[in-house]
Amino acid sequence: MSLSLDLKDLDVLTSNAKQIQDDVLKEILTLNANTEYLQRFLHGSSDKDLFKKNVPVVSYDDVRPYIERVANGERSDVISGGPITRFVRSSGTTGGKQKIFPMNDKYIEMMGYLMALSSLVTSKHFSDNVAEKGKKMGLHYIRTESTTPSGLRVCTALASFFMSDYFKNRPSKCNSEYTSPDQVILCPDINQSVYCHLLCGLSQRDKVVVVNATFAYVVVQAINALQIYWKELCSNIRSGHVSEWITDLECRNSVSSILRGPNPELADVIEQECSHTSWEDLYAGKIWF
Repeated sequence: MSLSLDLKDLDVLTSNAKQIQDDVLKEILTLNANTEYLQRFLHGSSDKDLFKKNVPVVSYDDVRPYIERVANGERSDVISGGPITRFVRSSGTTGGKQKIFPMNDKYIEMMGYLMALSSLVTSKHFSDNVAEKGKKMGLHYIRTESTTPSGLRVCTALASFFMSDYFKNRPSKCNSEYTSPDQVILCPDINQSVYCHLLCGLSQRDKVVVVNATFAYVVVQAINALQIYWKELCSNIRSGHVSEWITDLECRNSVSSILRGPNPELADVIEQECSHTSWEDLYAGKIWF
């Protein structure tokens, strides 16, 4: 898949949606028709009409036994025609219980492709390609991962993407599009990661043109942390040193390289903004823009 994208790619994908969907379904059926799960419905066929006629709409509980068999060490072809390399863990907001879904490396590649297209659309419609005018304060994190009995990783979809070689070796990395280095995103301690995102964003305040996150509550979480830590953050910027409780060495060292020594003038500006009794302007992004 090409990493060189423009909005024409989106036009192609949406100009003939039915044909593209049919092609995608055909690809899926061809790959998976001989899995144990689909074999009992399709008998090895990849015919779309037979699929529509014979394969029922199911809930997670219907396919969970097959997923758990692979998680416990059985072959991927129980439910997948391609190798299952990890599992994605859901948030648990549906039904109140987390679920796991099989995934392979192609999913990671597709996720990166979709995120790149999304970034192009954002750049077109907001501030005339803001990415070229400054940096994004991207509030991205990874959650603690676990493993299945067979040793395969289990983590959230975003964590899988951020820990992948696709993300680490992305072409845009050389342009430092984020205020935070990758080590902050990949820090396994969420509190340290949140704090360092804020410290990197505030220390590059004059370069921030976008504050983004996958979920709105993540932005609220960061501003809540700012309300708690703003004095300490100002102290770090004033002295040019990261707080001692940031113990993840890769994260700490990368943030220290962002600070580049004392900046008392910037610390004074931030301190003045955060000393206001009302935080409405901060929720509107004033402290970064």
